[in-house]
Parts: sequence; structure tokens; C-alpha cells
Amino acid sequence: MTEAPEKPQDFKNILDHSDDELKAIAHPMWEDLITYSNKGQYGKFVRNFSYNLLFGLNEVEVGKQFAKSELTRSLDPNYDFLGFIRRGEHVTCLYRVRSTKKEGEWLGRMVLGYEDGAVKIFGASIF
Repeated sequence: MTEAPEKPQDFKNILDHSDDELKAIAHPMWEDLITYSNKGQYGKFVRNFSYNLLFGLNEVEVGKQFAKSELTRSLDPNYDFLGFIRRGEHVTCLYRVRSTKKEGEWLGRMVLGYEDGAVKIFGASIF
């Protein structure tokens, strides 16, 4: 008799993931944010955002960011992962980010959690 393939664990809280599992989820999402920010592709940039984050965005301000911000249009795709901060039902992923046009380093932050059974972005910023 052949055993059925093991069903993936149904996570209810992002905190249930190990660091390696979180990295496998977070890093591709972070790379997408960098890629679509650099290209100014707003629709693709927000595709993994949670409903509440999307609902709370001021699209005019976000549009200005894509149109006018030299930093958000020149993010170096090479980043350094700094670590995770876990609390409640969310994990904050921290990255050191550089620009291809501006000197210096910035702190990148992406907050992940579950919404409707899928991992979504609940916050993202560079400062």
C-alpha cells in the first residue's frame, strides 16, 4: 500500500515557522518589493499586501513615492538580512539596504503574518 504524500502543516500563526522557513518565505517577498519599487510598478509592489494595509494606504502618496523618490527607485537588489523580531501574530523581518545612486545604508522592515490562510505583508518601509 502506498502512503499518501504528507500534507503540509496548516500554520495558523507566522510564529509557528522556524527561522529557515521564514527566510524561505520572506526573502522572495522582500526581493519582489525591491524589484517592483525600482521599476515603479505599483500594482505588483502591493500584490502581497494584507487587505488592511491596502485599505489604509494613501494611493496618492504612494504614487508620489514611486514617481519622485530617488531612493525607492534605486534600491540595490543585494541586501543583508539582519534578523527577525517576533510578537503577537506577526514577524518583523529586518534588512540592511543600499542604493545604487545614494551613499549610505538604510534599514528595511517588512512585517509578515497570516491573512485568510496565506502569508501577507502587513507593513513595509525603508528608513
